[in-house]
Amino acid sequence: MKEMLEKIKAEAAAKLSEENADLEAIRVQYLGKKGELTQVLRGMGQLSAEERPIVGQMANDVRAYIENLIEEKKASAASAAMAKKLLDETVDVTMPVEPVTVGSRHPLSQVQTELEDIFIGLGFEIVEGPEVEYDYYNFQALNIPENHPARDTQDTFYITDNILLRSQTSPMQIRAMEQKKPPLRIISPGRVYRSDAVDATHSPLFHQLEGLVVDKGITMGDLKGTLELFAKKMFGDDTKIRFRPHHFPFTEPSAEVDVSCFVCGGKGCSLCKGEGWIEILGAGMVHPNVLRGCGIDPEVYSGFAFGLGIERIVMRKYNIDDMRLLYENDVRFLKQLG
Repeated sequence: MKEMLEKIKAEAAAKLSEENADLEAIRVQYLGKKGELTQVLRGMGQLSAEERPIVGQMANDVRAYIENLIEEKKASAASAAMAKKLLDETVDVTMPVEPVTVGSRHPLSQVQTELEDIFIGLGFEIVEGPEVEYDYYNFQALNIPENHPARDTQDTFYITDNILLRSQTSPMQIRAMEQKKPPLRIISPGRVYRSDAVDATHSPLFHQLEGLVVDKGITMGDLKGTLELFAKKMFGDDTKIRFRPHHFPFTEPSAEVDVSCFVCGGKGCSLCKGEGWIEILGAGMVHPNVLRGCGIDPEVYSGFAFGLGIERIVMRKYNIDDMRLLYENDVRFLKQLG
């Protein structure tokens, strides 16, 4: 039996010394439940009492010897595999690399964030709503009934007779007044849609920011003071504003709001077309019918609203003369504003 153990030891060592030895197969062949070493141990019952401990110790030594060889072979194979992997994945850190292009926020997003920050600083809350809107919120609740001529200037895309793509963010004023009673101080930025042909100053998709304040004792003076603060923060401390009478169905009185040209300071230049003023938004006192329709008593509460086109602010701020440049995603153009 000793000779058999010596033979198993020698055969196992010879197989494990082979370059592509199958370690698991060798382990099973010699150390498995039906392996050669196990078969030898099962015959130990035929040995005398004096021989059993000697053969048993020898069998344990052979088992340990084979197990150690297998572990060494595994460690050697793992080390070789790691060395090969490191060699294959070596990177020459001295080689020049392709420059990494770092993007920046789109000018529309930059200006929208700047506008939001200004009004948040003035105590306004941002509210957002659906771009697919009901005719009621987009027109009727804003004092623009069916067949009203104001709808002609806001011709939009209808999904059904009652559902459309919103032509302004003003519907959020109605939703806000329905959901929360005064005092209210909100702004609503977002995408809006109108059936306009694409040209240098028009697009079927553009961005607006609407503002609404409703409380007791709100006056036109509050509106002017708020817009003056906004204009100074947006365009500089020397900026002035002026109101020109206008008509909006959902405000009364209404006004177009101009700012002094931030290029020439009001003296007249090509940007302001020699006038010294640039129109930037529309505003006015919330019409009593609008308040009444939202369950707010116009005898107790008053408010003001304003709305501006974000594209218009971007174009004025960066002296861009063609709105289409903002949507074409030409990196050469965007890099100039990034």
